[in-house]
Order: sequence, then C-alpha cells, then structure tokens
Amino acid sequence: MPLARAVSIRRGLARAGGRFVLTNGVFDLLHPGHVSYLRAARRLAGRKGMLFVALNSDASVRRLKGPRRPVLDERSRALTLAELRSVDGVVIFRGKRLAREIAALAPDIYCKAGDYTLGTLDPAERAALEAAGSRVVFLPFLRGFSTTRLIRRMGAAGPA
Repeated sequence: MPLARAVSIRRGLARAGGRFVLTNGVFDLLHPGHVSYLRAARRLAGRKGMLFVALNSDASVRRLKGPRRPVLDERSRALTLAELRSVDGVVIFRGKRLAREIAALAPDIYCKAGDYTLGTLDPAERAALEAAGSRVVFLPFLRGFSTTRLIRRMGAAGPA
C-alpha cells in the first residue's frame, strides 16, 4: 500500500489504543527464518496491534545487494508477505534507507534482526526512531536460514 494509506491506518490504530510495530527488509525468497522473525515481530504488537513491513524496492535491493538481486520482483515479494497471517500491511520504499518512512509512521516498536545493534543501525534511521519515541527490539535469527546461502545452493545445483 502507499505510505499515505499506511500512515492513515497507523493514526487510526493509535486512536484505538493499538500498538504499531514496523520492520523492514528485502524478504527475497521467503524462508522459515523470515516467517519465524515476522511471527515474533507480530507478537510484539499484541492482540489489538499491527505489524507492517517496509519492503525494499527492486532498485533499493540492487543498490544494497548488487545487480543480480532481487530474485523476485517487489510486487511478488509484497504479495507473498501480505499473505502471511503475521503481516498486517506492506509498504514498498524506494530509498536505500528508511528514515522518511519511520518519521511518517512513528512506530511504537521497530524490529530488526539480531545481527543488528543500536550502534549498527543507520544513523538517520536511528535519529528518526529516537524522534518518534520508538522502542527498538532486536529479534534473534532462526539458525540455518539465509537467502544468500539459498541462492548459492541453487546455483550449485546446476540447471534443472
């Protein structure tokens, strides 16, 4: 959905006393690690809350991960995420970083995977989170799953 619609939903949720949780990422080749992470993030929202995912656009993914990524286009990735029970909304963002979207959505809780720390968050994103009064939560990985590793494994398997 467009950012403006997500902001409207977020405001309504705040008026109703619900918690708004935001996470972001590429979510290319959805795997059990992603599903586990998103389920844990959704739990933070509680029964009356919502989990939104800010999804990197295709151009954003190429800037971050190189010309061969993403494997699935942004529309396919957004559709797949939106179908998960744990995800209440998906917003595709075009920039390399998420500071603008964080400022607009002002999440109650912002989640990142456990390979991040407060010190490794992008400074502009961190400043937007602090300005919004967001609590930052780092969720652990489900070991053994990595999109990069899956892509390498598929390449090693050779042609079908």
